[in-house]
Amino acid sequence: MPDIEEIKELQQILKEDSTNFQARRRLAILLLDSGFNEDALKQLHFLSGIFPNDAELYYNLGIVYEKLKKLNLAEKSYLKAIELSPDETDFYYNLGLVYIDEGKYDKSIEAFNKVIETDVDDANSYFCLGLCYTLKSENKTAVKFLKKAIHLNDKDIFAHFYLANHYKNQGNIDLAIDEYNKVIKYCPDYGWAYYNLGAIAFEQNNIESAVQYLKKTIELNPKDIDAYNIYSKILIKFENWDEALELVKNALKENEYEGDLYYILARIYKLQNNFSEYEANMKTALKNYKTLSFSPKSVKKELDEFLNVRSK
Repeated sequence: MPDIEEIKELQQILKEDSTNFQARRRLAILLLDSGFNEDALKQLHFLSGIFPNDAELYYNLGIVYEKLKKLNLAEKSYLKAIELSPDETDFYYNLGLVYIDEGKYDKSIEAFNKVIETDVDDANSYFCLGLCYTLKSENKTAVKFLKKAIHLNDKDIFAHFYLANHYKNQGNIDLAIDEYNKVIKYCPDYGWAYYNLGAIAFEQNNIESAVQYLKKTIELNPKDIDAYNIYSKILIKFENWDEALELVKNALKENEYEGDLYYILARIYKLQNNFSEYEANMKTALKNYKTLSFSPKSVKKELDEFLNVRSK
């Protein structure tokens, strides 16, 4: 039976008998699973008032609050669930995820360690520990836990991806490439892996490979500004002006208010000696200063110096 039909059936049952708590529990879970978070919250609150010592209810309340981005209430709900049932590893795991979102990395580490105390082979917890230590910039420890996560689950694309990033930052480029390729092996649509491979190829002056990876990145994620940036640099380098203009204009169709793209477009026009378009796009870049990765002051200074020279 489809969930919506069962939801309606359970709602009818409760109209006839509001004390059917088994039906209300089932309804709360179905509402939660179907994305009716506010409705699920009402049912769970009602039930927790009737059954104040039911840890599972507080656990589900925590899930709802997470979905509603009410992290403080999610944290309190999971802590209550743990207080009532301190041996449930799922409670600690979800609490650890909330702590990550709250930026409480030390508390998150404590939560995931509690999971591992009970289940030493919980690959997800090892990944989360690796993520926490990454966010704490304790890279050596992060790598240790990411490797452990991969040892337990070689198909963990996120563990491979974060490990690749660590290798890249450490200058271990061959190892980084190997890990990014493992991400693509298990998830061929993971755009960020293609982008990083493209960036590495560009830095190594392997232009043909860089272009292939960047094209794939843009195909998978038309909003990846960094990919457009590197690709446009390659086209500018080889004076492929028409292709460069087409690339950036297509990018703007997906990213209308992206200041960086207008700045790149302005640079291309300047190199073509099309100074009116250069000026217009520089001004548009400044209007979208919030999305400029360049200093707006430096962009304005560049434009002012150009206009001063032109006016003489």
